Amino acid sequence: MSEDAQTMSLVAFTAVATLTLLLCVLAVPDRDDLDGFYTGFGALSPMRNGLAIAGDYISAATVLGTGGVIALLGYDGVVLALSTALSLTLLMFLLAEPLRNAGRFTMGDVLARRMPGRAVRIAVCAATLAALLPLMLVQLAGAGDLLAFVLGFSGEGLKTGCIVALGTLMISYAALGGMKGTALIQILKIVTLLGSGVVVAALVLRRFDWDVGALLAAAERGSGAGPAFLRSGLQFADSPHPRLDMISSELTVVLGGAALPHVTMRMYTARNAREIRRSMSWAVSSVSLFVLVITVVGFGATALVGSAAIIEEDPQGNTAYLLGSRAAFGADTSAVETLVFTTVTTALFLTLLASVAGMILACANSLAHDVFAHGRRTPSPRREMTLARASALAIGVPAILLAVLVKDHNLQPLATLSFCLGASALAPALVYGLFWRRYTQTGLLCTLLGGTLGATVLMTGTNLVSGSPGSAFPHHDFTWFPFTTTGIASIPLGFLLGWLGTRLSDRGRAEDQRRRYEAVEGSILAGAVRRGR
Repeated sequence: MSEDAQTMSLVAFTAVATLTLLLCVLAVPDRDDLDGFYTGFGALSPMRNGLAIAGDYISAATVLGTGGVIALLGYDGVVLALSTALSLTLLMFLLAEPLRNAGRFTMGDVLARRMPGRAVRIAVCAATLAALLPLMLVQLAGAGDLLAFVLGFSGEGLKTGCIVALGTLMISYAALGGMKGTALIQILKIVTLLGSGVVVAALVLRRFDWDVGALLAAAERGSGAGPAFLRSGLQFADSPHPRLDMISSELTVVLGGAALPHVTMRMYTARNAREIRRSMSWAVSSVSLFVLVITVVGFGATALVGSAAIIEEDPQGNTAYLLGSRAAFGADTSAVETLVFTTVTTALFLTLLASVAGMILACANSLAHDVFAHGRRTPSPRREMTLARASALAIGVPAILLAVLVKDHNLQPLATLSFCLGASALAPALVYGLFWRRYTQTGLLCTLLGGTLGATVLMTGTNLVSGSPGSAFPHHDFTWFPFTTTGIASIPLGFLLGWLGTRLSDRGRAEDQRRRYEAVEGSILAGAVRRGR
């Protein structure tokens, strides 16, 4: 980057950090207002809530990782991007309204609605932490790499300092602003990301005289893969079972993305069913536009820069979005180019900040509300809010330390693990818990614990962990599971364990729990009776 662009980016980053922290301070709820902290008073309009949902859903790993897959693997990357939009559509049509009707503050509230008990809430909290912590590490570690790329430094100490400073800022967002504060940051992020992305995509298309066919042909030439770049199968060409591997990956993204707690927590902020439907319409539209933008920019990076240069910069292609944005200007080095590229990097910076803040908030809410607030003694609202803010610190600090430790490793297995856990444990638990009358507490615990354990164990045997040049341990080979993701086995396992645990439950307790569900079924599925907040 030019010196002017680096200086402008640093100024923009500082301004954004100051502005977002100020927004969170202004959104601080009263010390005893749990609704304000956990749901933002339900004060966001459907449009703003929908933009916040889209902001939570589009993480930095999605922007950088998916953009890289499109740039390096072509057709398969586009399918991955479309799967992210399909995941949010699934959430919209299947889970959004029942989640809003059943939940109050957390996913633990949703499942405990029909199965009261501390064991359920503790299991849900453990599954929430397990699913979000790996993705949190990816985002935090990526913060150091982004600043290094933009500002042009490579010292390990400076990268570590960036991770610590940004992590501290993200903890502050979650602890101070709560749901409303993080929502405002997500809205600012998604508007900036989509606005800058549309401009860059337009510049890419202009380079090819607005001819999409010419863009694809140039991308095919720049990929070095020939016609295979625009055909299915390049991503899994070395897999023993390429078709099954692709199905596994798409199932994992679709089900996992829809069930991750930092996305589902936004369902509890709508005042009624109509508002959540309108919110999800805005969210799906925003994510669909993002998929279109990142597809054009990803192909543009391959066409204008070439896959060899992208791989040289980052073997996983995580800088493809930035490289494509910079290449879209061609030989133009004007102030306009500097301004637009600075906007792109600022949008990515905002994406990192907002994504981790949302994940920390989801974990802190679950820990405070599901574990501490439902213990032997129920705390006062003021004490519960103090516990929630302390929980944000208790989760954020270890996440920062772990991110520093893993920053020099390939973090793709961690991001994949989060989606596998969401798809294998949380998705089956939500589907059964919201729609199956006979589902029991034993079945729920089997789903959450068995799905989490199964996905984690299977992940250790994939080629993302060992046995390939791009794996976390490239110099070792202990691969024993012949797929890139665990979904092909762990998703059926999660559903099977839930069914088996329900079947083996004590008949008397199972009948009591069935009657309890029937008593609230109308309010969960149709919102017939809305529990007061």
